Amino acid sequence: MSDQPFFELKGITKIFSKVIANKDVSFSIRRGEVVALLGENGAGKSTCMKILYGLYGSDEGDIFKDGVIQHIHSPKDAMAQGVGMIQQHFSLVAAHSVTENIILGAEKGRIDWVAKHEEIRNLAKKYSFDIEPEALIRDLTVGEQQKVEILKALYRNSELLIMDEPTAVLTPQEAWKLMLFIHEFVKQGNSVFFITHKMKEVMEVADRIVVMRNGKVYGNVLKTETNERMLSNMMIDRKLAEIQAPVYEESEINTPCLTVSHLSLQHKGEHPKLEDVSFTLHHGEILGVAGVSGNGQNELCMTLCGASPEATGTIVLGDTDISGYSIRQRIDAGIGYVPSDRHRYGMVMDMSLAENMLLKTSYRTNWTRFGLLKKQKIQQNANKIIAEFDVKATGPDALGKELSGGNQQKYIVGREIAHCGDMIIFDQPTRGLDLGAIFNVHSSIIAQRKEGKGILLISTELSEIFTLSDRILVLYKGRVLGIFKRDELTTETIGLLMAGYDPKEQTGER
Repeated sequence: MSDQPFFELKGITKIFSKVIANKDVSFSIRRGEVVALLGENGAGKSTCMKILYGLYGSDEGDIFKDGVIQHIHSPKDAMAQGVGMIQQHFSLVAAHSVTENIILGAEKGRIDWVAKHEEIRNLAKKYSFDIEPEALIRDLTVGEQQKVEILKALYRNSELLIMDEPTAVLTPQEAWKLMLFIHEFVKQGNSVFFITHKMKEVMEVADRIVVMRNGKVYGNVLKTETNERMLSNMMIDRKLAEIQAPVYEESEINTPCLTVSHLSLQHKGEHPKLEDVSFTLHHGEILGVAGVSGNGQNELCMTLCGASPEATGTIVLGDTDISGYSIRQRIDAGIGYVPSDRHRYGMVMDMSLAENMLLKTSYRTNWTRFGLLKKQKIQQNANKIIAEFDVKATGPDALGKELSGGNQQKYIVGREIAHCGDMIIFDQPTRGLDLGAIFNVHSSIIAQRKEGKGILLISTELSEIFTLSDRILVLYKGRVLGIFKRDELTTETIGLLMAGYDPKEQTGER
């Protein structure tokens, strides 16, 4: 590996309005090297990479390739210099084939499709990607779609790949195959910038780690010279206690909180979203729901909350059948819900925190007197949530959009805990959050378990599922493939289940 930097960022500064996204950022990458970028939300990682890829222009600073200054003003400029970017949200056309997506924007004139399919097939084979060039994107799994995104960059002869949270929606087996690809890619003298919040992935794949905080570089270390705890301390500038996983005691988890029987949901002309789902959630239990995103998790949440009245089956909360209850009736029955999309379902961003606090319960008489809102009481309750859940905000009059994503999430968690009864649904509660916010949310979930509440935890993060859950339900294409105690599953086993394979069937066991 040469000591000459392949690409180098020097003195990069980027300011959005009054927000400093990057301040005098400098680091480099060599050929044949994997550099991981770590940092909390808003640390400036993605901004740096978008400047390198030409999506943003820097206010100050320069970009060098092999010691020569480069002027990158667009992704086209970046691709011409051998830079490709695999973003977290894929930019694929679902109705087009694999080949059509890969060559889109790179070819002109009449195309020999037979030859082009063969070219893509050979490119995929070179990196051990099992992809059919003529397959439609809409028929591919999420993992296969990511491979298509990678092939798009390789087709354009990218020598430096920027990967932004590349394993966020992958099964463990798919993530493992991605790591194999990265190792093979850099062996050929190429390079990878790897943006992730998963420490184990960093320690597995990276040669060097750049840690960013508040738009600045706070660490640039070799993997061999650090460990996960040192990295987390650099990221957040404070020490976090370790989350202690709940100890599963069969004797203490015996009173049903929620009983779901034969729950199904199918829209006209579509495949079933939920198919004969049955399970029991007990008081004082965290039931984790594992699965690759898009396998019925959102539909399960919406159905339990009353937003899908067309669903069939039975839902019993405690001793009460709530199958026919409206959304408001289910709120009054005691179901709390932290949604996966906080911007769409969790908060109204142009409303204050005090107003957001009473959104779900504004009709209750404890907030009004003679038809007028009790503003002082509302603000007191908002302040209580802000204090108890360590929400960084100027006060109850602060607008939702003025908070960072992590603080928005902490506030929503606090509101749902304050207003719920015996049950809370947490859907992707730490998606997009940094370590400090994740610790806060996890601590809140465990505290609610200790108070005897039934908790349904939906997450695509296996580390989160294994850390918090007493039992784990695996959901695949709207069907329950099994419910297990936490210690009955390994990462390999749950990965197979998430991909639709029953390990017992594979080994011939019954």
